[in-house]
Amino acid sequence: MLTTLRIKNLALVSDLTLELQPGCNVITGETGAGKSIILGALNLVLGERADRTLIRSGEESCSVEAVFDVKKLRAPLKSFLEENGLEPCEDYQLVLKRTFTSAGTNRQFINGSATTLATLAAIGEWLVDMHGPHDHQSLLHAAKQLAILDAFGGLEKERESFGELVRRRAVLENEKAALIVDEKTYAQQLDLLRFQVQEISAARLQPDEEKSVEEEFNRASNAAKLLQLSQAALEALSESDNSLLTQSGAVGRVLAELQRVDSGAANLVELHAQATGTLRELQTGLSRYAEKVDVDPARLAEIEERLNLIHSLKRKYGATLAEVIAFGDEAKQKLNALESRDAELARINSELEKLEAELLSAGKKLSAARKKVIPQLAKAVGKQLDDLGFKQSRFDVAIKTDFVGDEVTSLKSKENQRLLTSSPTFRPTGFDEIEFQFAPNLGEPAKPLRAIASSGEIARVMLALKTVLAAEDEIPVLIFDEVDANVGGETANAVGEKMKQIAAKRQVLCITHLPQVAAPADAHYVVTKQVKHGRTLSEITLLDKKSRVTELARMLGGQSDAARKHAEALLK
Repeated sequence: MLTTLRIKNLALVSDLTLELQPGCNVITGETGAGKSIILGALNLVLGERADRTLIRSGEESCSVEAVFDVKKLRAPLKSFLEENGLEPCEDYQLVLKRTFTSAGTNRQFINGSATTLATLAAIGEWLVDMHGPHDHQSLLHAAKQLAILDAFGGLEKERESFGELVRRRAVLENEKAALIVDEKTYAQQLDLLRFQVQEISAARLQPDEEKSVEEEFNRASNAAKLLQLSQAALEALSESDNSLLTQSGAVGRVLAELQRVDSGAANLVELHAQATGTLRELQTGLSRYAEKVDVDPARLAEIEERLNLIHSLKRKYGATLAEVIAFGDEAKQKLNALESRDAELARINSELEKLEAELLSAGKKLSAARKKVIPQLAKAVGKQLDDLGFKQSRFDVAIKTDFVGDEVTSLKSKENQRLLTSSPTFRPTGFDEIEFQFAPNLGEPAKPLRAIASSGEIARVMLALKTVLAAEDEIPVLIFDEVDANVGGETANAVGEKMKQIAAKRQVLCITHLPQVAAPADAHYVVTKQVKHGRTLSEITLLDKKSRVTELARMLGGQSDAARKHAEALLK
């Protein structure tokens, strides 16, 4: 559930913290008070594009933070966070944050980790299902209707399994298309692959050899200079008339004389002996180093040639030697497949035939299950619509199955190169197309929802579906923004009860102008405009029972005794 929403410097909001309750939460207030700012803030923190003009006048930046309790989403959410390199939730609290500035800088965070807007939007789809005045229009799309039917019938796994078969078939078709080419193209592909395989294989690459080759090249290319420097150091140390060791010997003789005169100088003699020993160790090390320096022009040319080959292969086939080797392995596989084209085509065709048999079986089972579920969905939605004021209405689901034959349409050439037609049969969602149909009045034929002009009617159909699907839908927060428009009277009472019913399974946040919808809620907030220090501010307050009576009376038309009594009656 959404536990906390913090908004700073957004439109009329200066600094606002909204603590929400479980169950049904309603927000009311006068038109223009700032109710839409609450949902605008939620949209921003759930990944909507930012509009810099929304930053409060006189401020440089805006921020929105939403805190969700995600106990019920632990396993899938943990996987999502890990896959996207995000911090885990502490105490089952998921924190989303969005900031943007008047200069156009946007930043977004999940549990304190910087992330992309796309990732923020993706996690938002796990958390919130938002319906504004026009969002119920998504019900007009066939894909959405089919998803609703499958959710009601618990058929998502069967649908996903069918979709996976379709994806596997597409992979095989792509593999086959790569093999079915004209002879000229076939010969060109063979030549190219053979050249690539031979070039990479002949190099006998090791994944980690580039560094060692570069180091050897640096030593070999600088061998003459290294020898010159080491010999110069040896000469200064021991081979010249005025070398360090020669002078050290002279110092030693003086110190020996000093010790004969003063035994207290013995430590100086010892220090000199140690220093002389270190110089002789250095002499030995330099001699060995100089002996190992190999000034070999032939070896240098050999190493340089190897290094140039490595660089050339990387330019052609990959950024690293590991990538070059992987490219060569893949090229070998492609070459083997092309060289055994007929056998490979036969294998692919055999797999396609088996796969399409599975598709046919799975698709038929899915279609049969949907046809069994349709009357159940129609009955359940019809009951909810009856409560919402459509006493004589009829809700139905029309279904059209594209393919029910026992064979998949195909063409087979003489070379047994089977060319499947691009058939709508193999949509990832199955063989079926459905359409929700609705007749609001007795005696009228049921028409597609898209043919219904009244947004109020469509909104109530959406609410009926949401009520029916409340148990199956796993998204924890459902938001309604004035979807109760164009209803009143007993229907408004029913809308309020439906909101409450949905809230038994999920948290509901509803913005409404109807007292009948606000009254059944578990928590009631009111948005007001205040003027402070010459600036207009939007504020939100959680109402107690007495304040709820006052707000409901206002919504009913005033503060008369009759309005207050009506408000009190609604709260009972």
